[in-house]
Amino acid sequence: MPAALLHGPEVHERDMIASSPRRCGAAHAIAVVAGLVTCSFAASAQVQVKVLISGGFSGPYEKLLPEFEHTTGMKVVTGSGSSQGSGPQTIAAQLARGVPADVVILSREGLTELIGAKRIVAGTDVDLAQTPIGVAVRAGAAKPDVSTVDAFKRVLLGARSIAVPSSTSGIFLMKDVFPRLGIAEKINVKPSPRGKGAAAMVASGEADVAVMPVSEIMHAPGVDLAGVIAEEIQLHQVFAAAVVAGSKEVDAAKRLIAFLASERAAATIRSSGMEPPGKRH
Repeated sequence: MPAALLHGPEVHERDMIASSPRRCGAAHAIAVVAGLVTCSFAASAQVQVKVLISGGFSGPYEKLLPEFEHTTGMKVVTGSGSSQGSGPQTIAAQLARGVPADVVILSREGLTELIGAKRIVAGTDVDLAQTPIGVAVRAGAAKPDVSTVDAFKRVLLGARSIAVPSSTSGIFLMKDVFPRLGIAEKINVKPSPRGKGAAAMVASGEADVAVMPVSEIMHAPGVDLAGVIAEEIQLHQVFAAAVVAGSKEVDAAKRLIAFLASERAAATIRSSGMEPPGKRH
């Protein structure tokens, strides 16, 4: 038998013994790197951003959120509340009683109040989108003309009941528009209770029409958009976001806000009946 074959297993064993420290070292290095990558991903996945949002921007927000979570590995937990008004479910009331939140998304009017109350990290507020006020009717019903002041007034006077949001746009309508039209005492206005939006009141037959932000009408089931009200009595409502004072996830909160305000989000915002801020047509 050739000498090479006689010594083959012995040589192979020596090679294994000699190389084992190198192999162990390489394996250890790979394990360390893998561990660091795993730990890094786990740390990212553990980041949780808590959001309180009002109804006006919820349409595009719900469509955009999965992409943000997928690309960042972060988890977003969402709660809801009114931008303004009274009652325990306004965003201001929830923050006042200690409901945890890192980001708020609400009307600019409501956010201005939170800034005044020192509930917001200074300089973090960003306008996300704007939407006009429109009129909703039950799905499949005839769509009345509401494009002029007189036409809108006739629709309101002919309705048995009119639903409005209990927040910013509803406050504007009840305190400004309806009195200015001289019909405040002649119409039956029903501010929507928290948990049942103005559109839902129309869908259920509780109200004939709802006057509310177009963005809320666009994604509400059971209703159609009849039209946008006249510019003379219009409120182009701006929705904005900011980091909540005391947040423990400030960087993650800023990252979410930047994503929602990005050009990438603009198409989704437009498809929801809104426009990016400053781009009204």
